Amino acid sequence: MNQPQFQPLKRFLALDTSTACLALAVMENNKVLHTIKAAGERNHSVHLLPLVQKGLAEAGVSPSEVDGIAVGIGPGSYTGTRIAVTAAKTLAWAWKIPVVGISSLHAFAWSETFSAADRGPGVNWVIPFMDARRGQAYTALFQGQGAGMPVRQNEDAIRLMENWIEEIKRLWTDTPADEQPEEVWFVGDNGNHESTIEGLRPLLGNRLHIAVCDMEGEPVGQLGAERLMHGEADDVHRLVPNYTQLAEAEKLLRKP
Repeated sequence: MNQPQFQPLKRFLALDTSTACLALAVMENNKVLHTIKAAGERNHSVHLLPLVQKGLAEAGVSPSEVDGIAVGIGPGSYTGTRIAVTAAKTLAWAWKIPVVGISSLHAFAWSETFSAADRGPGVNWVIPFMDARRGQAYTALFQGQGAGMPVRQNEDAIRLMENWIEEIKRLWTDTPADEQPEEVWFVGDNGNHESTIEGLRPLLGNRLHIAVCDMEGEPVGQLGAERLMHGEADDVHRLVPNYTQLAEAEKLLRKP
Protein backbone atom coordinates (compact mmCIF):
# COMPACT_ATOMS: atom_id res chain seq x y z
CA MET A 1 0.00 0.00 0.00
CA ASN A 2 1.41 3.37 -0.99
CA GLN A 3 2.02 5.77 1.84
CA PRO A 4 0.82 9.37 1.40
CA GLN A 5 3.59 11.81 0.53
CA PHE A 6 3.88 14.79 2.83
CA GLN A 7 5.89 17.85 1.92
CA PRO A 8 7.94 19.35 4.76
CA LEU A 9 6.75 22.67 6.10
CA LYS A 10 8.48 25.71 4.67
CA ARG A 11 8.72 29.04 6.46
CA PHE A 12 9.11 32.31 4.62
CA LEU A 13 9.68 35.96 5.45
CA ALA A 14 7.99 38.63 3.30
CA LEU A 15 8.77 42.37 3.31
CA ASP A 16 7.53 45.50 1.57
CA THR A 17 8.54 49.13 2.14
CA SER A 18 7.37 50.64 -1.15
CA THR A 19 4.81 52.86 0.58
CA ALA A 20 4.62 54.86 3.80
CA CYS A 21 3.54 51.64 5.52
CA LEU A 22 6.08 48.93 6.28
CA ALA A 23 4.44 45.53 5.73
CA LEU A 24 5.88 42.26 6.98
CA ALA A 25 4.60 38.69 7.08
CA VAL A 26 5.92 35.38 8.37
CA MET A 27 4.50 32.44 6.44
CA GLU A 28 4.33 28.68 6.92
CA ASN A 29 3.78 27.42 3.39
CA ASN A 30 0.80 29.56 2.32
CA LYS A 31 -0.49 30.07 5.87
CA VAL A 32 0.14 33.39 7.60
CA LEU A 33 1.76 32.96 11.01
CA HIS A 34 2.21 36.63 11.87
CA THR A 35 1.97 40.04 10.22
CA ILE A 36 3.20 43.52 11.12
CA LYS A 37 2.08 46.83 9.66
CA ALA A 38 4.01 49.93 10.76
CA ALA A 39 3.50 53.46 9.48
CA GLY A 40 6.32 55.94 8.90
CA GLU A 41 8.16 55.90 5.57
CA ARG A 42 10.98 58.12 6.88
CA ASN A 43 11.83 55.50 9.52
CA HIS A 44 11.75 52.29 7.48
CA SER A 45 15.54 52.00 7.48
CA VAL A 46 15.61 52.30 11.27
CA HIS A 47 12.76 49.94 12.10
CA LEU A 48 12.90 47.23 9.42
CA LEU A 49 15.45 44.84 10.91
CA PRO A 50 14.15 45.17 14.51
CA LEU A 51 10.65 44.45 13.17
CA VAL A 52 11.97 41.41 11.28
CA GLN A 53 13.38 40.11 14.57
CA LYS A 54 10.11 40.88 16.34
CA GLY A 55 7.97 39.30 13.64
CA LEU A 56 9.96 36.08 13.60
CA ALA A 57 9.98 35.87 17.40
CA GLU A 58 6.23 36.43 17.68
CA ALA A 59 5.65 33.79 14.97
CA GLY A 60 7.85 31.34 16.87
CA VAL A 61 10.31 31.06 13.99
CA SER A 62 14.06 31.41 14.41
CA PRO A 63 16.22 32.90 11.63
CA SER A 64 17.75 29.45 11.03
CA GLU A 65 14.26 28.11 10.23
CA VAL A 66 13.53 30.64 7.46
CA ASP A 67 13.55 28.87 4.10
CA GLY A 68 13.11 31.85 1.79
CA ILE A 69 12.48 35.57 1.58
CA ALA A 70 10.02 37.48 -0.60
CA VAL A 71 10.24 41.22 -1.12
CA GLY A 72 8.08 43.84 -2.77
CA ILE A 73 10.19 45.40 -5.52
CA GLY A 74 7.81 48.27 -6.21
CA PRO A 75 6.97 50.35 -8.01
CA GLY A 76 6.62 52.93 -5.29
CA SER A 77 8.82 55.15 -3.17
CA TYR A 78 12.40 55.15 -4.53
CA THR A 79 14.06 55.24 -1.13
CA GLY A 80 11.48 53.04 0.57
CA THR A 81 11.61 50.27 -2.01
CA ARG A 82 15.42 50.16 -1.91
CA ILE A 83 15.34 49.60 1.87
CA ALA A 84 13.33 46.36 1.72
CA VAL A 85 15.11 45.05 -1.38
CA THR A 86 18.54 45.68 0.13
CA ALA A 87 17.53 44.08 3.45
CA ALA A 88 15.99 41.03 1.71
CA LYS A 89 19.07 40.48 -0.45
CA THR A 90 21.42 40.86 2.50
CA LEU A 91 19.48 38.42 4.68
CA ALA A 92 19.09 35.91 1.84
CA TRP A 93 22.84 36.02 1.16
CA ALA A 94 23.75 35.77 4.85
CA TRP A 95 21.27 32.97 5.58
CA LYS A 96 21.99 31.19 2.25
CA ILE A 97 18.32 30.96 1.27
CA PRO A 98 16.42 31.92 -1.91
CA VAL A 99 14.91 35.35 -2.46
CA VAL A 100 12.10 36.34 -4.83
CA GLY A 101 10.75 39.73 -5.84
CA ILE A 102 7.03 40.40 -6.17
CA SER A 103 5.08 43.35 -7.52
CA SER A 104 4.04 45.74 -4.77
CA LEU A 105 1.07 46.76 -6.91
CA HIS A 106 -0.03 43.13 -7.15
CA ALA A 107 0.05 42.93 -3.35
CA PHE A 108 -1.95 46.16 -3.13
CA ALA A 109 -4.53 44.70 -5.51
CA TRP A 110 -5.00 41.77 -3.12
CA SER A 111 -5.41 43.94 -0.04
CA GLU A 112 -7.66 42.55 2.65
CA THR A 113 -8.77 46.04 3.69
CA PHE A 114 -11.56 45.84 1.17
CA SER A 115 -12.51 42.27 2.06
CA ALA A 116 -14.33 39.67 0.00
CA ALA A 117 -17.45 40.58 1.97
CA ASP A 118 -17.35 44.03 0.33
CA ARG A 119 -16.99 42.64 -3.16
CA GLY A 120 -19.48 40.75 -5.26
CA PRO A 121 -18.87 37.06 -6.06
CA GLY A 122 -18.44 37.77 -9.76
CA VAL A 123 -15.49 39.03 -11.77
CA ASN A 124 -14.01 42.37 -10.69
CA TRP A 125 -11.40 44.68 -12.13
CA VAL A 126 -8.91 45.74 -9.45
CA ILE A 127 -6.75 48.78 -10.20
CA PRO A 128 -4.11 49.54 -7.54
CA PHE A 129 -2.56 52.99 -7.54
CA MET A 130 0.18 54.81 -5.63
CA ASP A 131 0.70 58.54 -6.02
CA ALA A 132 3.73 59.45 -8.15
CA ARG A 133 3.15 63.24 -8.10
CA ARG A 134 2.46 65.64 -10.97
CA GLY A 135 -0.86 63.97 -11.69
CA GLN A 136 0.81 60.57 -12.11
CA ALA A 137 0.42 57.26 -10.34
CA TYR A 138 2.08 53.87 -10.28
CA THR A 139 -0.74 51.63 -11.39
CA ALA A 140 -1.80 48.45 -13.21
CA LEU A 141 -4.91 46.42 -13.95
CA PHE A 142 -5.81 43.06 -12.43
CA GLN A 143 -8.87 40.84 -12.67
CA GLY A 144 -10.12 39.08 -9.59
CA GLN A 145 -13.01 37.00 -8.36
CA GLY A 146 -14.07 36.75 -4.74
CA ALA A 147 -11.13 36.39 -2.37
CA GLY A 148 -8.88 34.70 -4.94
CA MET A 149 -5.55 36.04 -6.15
CA PRO A 150 -6.07 38.77 -8.77
CA VAL A 151 -4.70 37.93 -12.21
CA ARG A 152 -2.62 40.52 -14.01
CA GLN A 153 -4.18 42.11 -17.10
CA ASN A 154 -1.83 45.08 -17.52
CA GLU A 155 1.81 45.75 -16.62
CA ASP A 156 2.98 47.93 -13.72
CA ALA A 157 3.80 51.42 -14.98
CA ILE A 158 3.80 55.08 -14.07
CA ARG A 159 0.88 56.72 -15.86
CA LEU A 160 -0.74 60.12 -16.06
CA MET A 161 -4.01 59.42 -14.27
CA GLU A 162 -6.16 61.40 -16.69
CA ASN A 163 -4.86 59.29 -19.58
CA TRP A 164 -5.19 56.09 -17.56
CA ILE A 165 -8.85 56.81 -16.83
CA GLU A 166 -9.45 57.32 -20.54
CA GLU A 167 -7.77 53.97 -21.24
CA ILE A 168 -9.99 52.25 -18.67
CA LYS A 169 -13.01 53.79 -20.40
CA ARG A 170 -11.85 52.34 -23.73
CA LEU A 171 -11.23 48.92 -22.20
CA TRP A 172 -14.70 48.94 -20.69
CA THR A 173 -16.35 50.01 -23.94
CA ASP A 174 -14.45 47.38 -25.93
CA THR A 175 -15.48 44.60 -23.53
CA PRO A 176 -18.69 42.78 -24.55
CA ALA A 177 -21.55 43.58 -22.19
CA ASP A 178 -21.82 39.99 -20.92
CA GLU A 179 -18.09 39.96 -20.07
CA GLN A 180 -17.89 43.31 -18.29
CA PRO A 181 -16.91 43.03 -14.61
CA GLU A 182 -19.53 43.35 -11.90
CA GLU A 183 -17.41 45.90 -10.06
CA VAL A 184 -14.35 48.08 -10.68
CA TRP A 185 -12.18 48.71 -7.61
CA PHE A 186 -9.48 51.37 -7.41
CA VAL A 187 -7.26 50.55 -4.43
CA GLY A 188 -4.82 53.26 -3.36
CA ASP A 189 -2.64 54.54 -0.57
CA ASN A 190 -4.08 58.07 -0.53
CA GLY A 191 -6.89 60.16 -1.95
CA ASN A 192 -4.91 62.41 -4.29
CA HIS A 193 -6.51 60.92 -7.40
CA GLU A 194 -10.07 60.36 -6.26
CA SER A 195 -11.51 63.30 -8.21
CA THR A 196 -9.87 62.02 -11.41
CA ILE A 197 -11.12 58.48 -10.82
CA GLU A 198 -14.63 59.83 -10.29
CA GLY A 199 -14.54 60.69 -14.01
CA LEU A 200 -15.57 57.05 -14.52
CA ARG A 201 -18.76 57.47 -12.49
CA PRO A 202 -21.01 58.48 -15.43
CA LEU A 203 -19.95 55.32 -17.27
CA LEU A 204 -19.76 52.82 -14.40
CA GLY A 205 -22.31 54.17 -11.94
CA ASN A 206 -22.38 52.19 -8.68
CA ARG A 207 -20.01 49.58 -10.10
CA LEU A 208 -17.16 51.99 -9.35
CA HIS A 209 -15.53 51.76 -5.92
CA ILE A 210 -12.53 53.57 -4.43
CA ALA A 211 -10.77 52.00 -1.43
CA VAL A 212 -8.04 53.97 0.33
CA CYS A 213 -5.87 51.60 2.35
CA ASP A 214 -2.36 50.71 3.53
CA MET A 215 -0.04 48.03 2.23
CA GLU A 216 -0.54 44.84 4.24
CA GLY A 217 1.74 41.94 5.05
CA GLU A 218 -0.66 39.11 4.20
CA PRO A 219 -0.89 39.60 0.41
CA VAL A 220 2.86 40.25 0.25
CA GLY A 221 3.39 36.96 2.06
CA GLN A 222 0.87 35.03 -0.04
CA LEU A 223 2.37 36.20 -3.33
CA GLY A 224 5.88 35.48 -2.11
CA ALA A 225 4.97 32.04 -0.80
CA GLU A 226 3.34 31.21 -4.14
CA ARG A 227 6.67 31.72 -5.94
CA LEU A 228 8.88 30.16 -3.27
CA MET A 229 6.71 27.04 -2.90
CA HIS A 230 7.10 26.46 -6.64
CA GLY A 231 10.86 26.48 -6.26
CA GLU A 232 11.35 29.87 -7.88
CA ALA A 233 14.24 32.15 -6.94
CA ASP A 234 15.79 35.35 -8.25
CA ASP A 235 19.51 36.02 -8.50
CA VAL A 236 20.36 37.61 -5.18
CA HIS A 237 22.90 39.92 -6.83
CA ARG A 238 20.70 40.99 -9.75
CA LEU A 239 17.40 41.55 -7.96
CA VAL A 240 16.65 45.28 -8.15
CA PRO A 241 13.63 47.52 -7.49
CA ASN A 242 11.18 48.13 -10.31
CA TYR A 243 11.07 51.91 -10.38
CA THR A 244 9.29 52.03 -13.79
CA GLN A 245 11.22 55.25 -14.44
CA LEU A 246 14.55 56.82 -13.57
CA ALA A 247 14.90 59.06 -10.56
CA GLU A 248 15.58 62.73 -11.34
CA ALA A 249 19.21 62.40 -10.26
CA GLU A 250 19.71 59.42 -12.58
CA LYS A 251 18.12 61.30 -15.49
CA LEU A 252 20.50 64.23 -14.98
CA LEU A 253 23.47 61.89 -14.65
CA ARG A 254 22.68 60.23 -18.00
CA LYS A 255 22.21 63.47 -19.90
CA PRO A 256 24.92 63.96 -22.59
